[in-house]
Amino acid sequence: MSSSRYKVRVTKDFLVFSSGHFITFEGDQCERVHGHNYRTAVEVDGDLDGNHYVVDFIALRDMTRAICDELDHRMLLPASNPYIRLEDDGPNIVARYRDRYWSFPRDECVVLPIANTTAELLAKYIADRLLVAMRARGWADPRAVRVEVEECFGQSAEVELTL
Repeated sequence: MSSSRYKVRVTKDFLVFSSGHFITFEGDQCERVHGHNYRTAVEVDGDLDGNHYVVDFIALRDMTRAICDELDHRMLLPASNPYIRLEDDGPNIVARYRDRYWSFPRDECVVLPIANTTAELLAKYIADRLLVAMRARGWADPRAVRVEVEECFGQSAEVELTL
């Protein structure tokens, strides 16, 4: 007796976001501010629904695009990094790391509920957001959601949420 497993994958030229960021690493290092032209790909594993879909490609694409658009042309800042303090400074957000600090216009930033703006944690953030969006549409939970975030050609990170 054979069995089948299904998955869909969405990756489009417009599932991209160009953003600035910096990360801390090894406890006492902090990168310079820089940016990437990130590309995103999404896979969903699951059973077929009444339409014989795992999920609707177009809806999945549009949900992913909405998240990418929120991140596009923004400075990405981590809300829960133990080494970076974010402070309200009127129309700006000040990010402090030891004796260094940067001031960014608030409307040009996205403060993310993550510890570091690594490709790995950006992938997890997008996957979590997609899962919330799927549930809000009343979709059944899939077996798995995978999100890949490529920060430059040949350099990417992927997360898999298994349900």
